[in-house]
Amino acid sequence: MGQGAQVKDVDYYLNLNWTLIEGEDVGFEGKPYHYIMIEEIPSFCFCAPTIERARERYKEQLRLNLTVMLELGDEIVEP
Repeated sequence: MGQGAQVKDVDYYLNLNWTLIEGEDVGFEGKPYHYIMIEEIPSFCFCAPTIERARERYKEQLRLNLTVMLELGDEIVEP
């Protein structure tokens, strides 16, 4: 890696301006839930009882997803 090159670790990817898709749906038990998906990572979806909770917590799941993707050498499409 050249001098001054950006290290693309989990923190680098967490701080990108991801394209968030927010929505609401109804679960199997008939209760509504809110979700956040990331357009650039089709396998990512985080669900919570409220949109506020989803916004507060999705980055924890994103960190786990990105860690696995990096460990497996998966391509991470940047926004």
